[in-house]
Amino acid sequence: MGYFRDCMVQEMVVRGFSPVTRYTYAWWMSRFVSFFRISPDRLGLSEINHFQHHLASSGVSFSGFNQCVAALRFFYQRVLKVSWDIHQIPYQKRIRRVPAVLSGQEVLRLLEAAGSILERAMLATIYASGLRLGEARRLKLADIDRDRRVIRIEKSKGGKDRYVMLSDALRAILREYYVAFRPKVFLFENPRTGKPLDDSTFQKAFHRARKKASITKPVTLHSLRHSFATHLLENGTDLRRIQALLGHTSVKTTQVYTHVAGNYLSTTPSPFDTLSGVPVPPQKDEGAVPTSDDSSPER
Repeated sequence: MGYFRDCMVQEMVVRGFSPVTRYTYAWWMSRFVSFFRISPDRLGLSEINHFQHHLASSGVSFSGFNQCVAALRFFYQRVLKVSWDIHQIPYQKRIRRVPAVLSGQEVLRLLEAAGSILERAMLATIYASGLRLGEARRLKLADIDRDRRVIRIEKSKGGKDRYVMLSDALRAILREYYVAFRPKVFLFENPRTGKPLDDSTFQKAFHRARKKASITKPVTLHSLRHSFATHLLENGTDLRRIQALLGHTSVKTTQVYTHVAGNYLSTTPSPFDTLSGVPVPPQKDEGAVPTSDDSSPER
């Protein structure tokens, strides 16, 4: 990319794009150019569509695909200033999936299974505050306001700042962690470099604890954030407040948790229960233990 990369980065800096966005856009453009091994000013819509087909066929994630589209649109509109309509570079339609969440007991088992004070502090911080991985990585000691009992999240997704609660339980865990590790600037920092720990350090800690805790659900580190939101909703916190804590621009994004919160599901009666004359088999005693004579087809 060379010259074009420099121009693209300069345009993004002028527009106030976050360092993460600048890195992501430049990375996708570099991957696009490397695929054809031709200067980007000599590549047009046909090559872009061919590359998009390649990405879709190779199984790239929805978010990755659309990050690439955003990078391509920005480059061709703002750097090359092409005459054709950049909307001819299509985004991929989003598939709305219900997030996998952990129960409260599973979260406790996960934290108990953490391999060290550091790993327990990392996992507890993400769950207790509903943070994204990048937000947890970039936390600084100065962001922890013990007096006001809040944590400041700086330049989160979309370049927005917000505050989240600092729970008493998390404060105790972080105090123990701080005494043991004495970080200087970042809450979770590499003692050799003074920079935040890598993404992989958090992810590996999560999966080691998940395996040790015998949690078989298809969950990831981000599931702790989903679990935070779901448990708040189950405990009666309103959607607008959860939206603010998560840093969502639209409450529509937050509404996905109504599909997994237990109280929303269990308190909604099925229409099957309102039908009269449904042939319901007689109920056994509460304490009865099924025997081998039971003819239930599903066990």
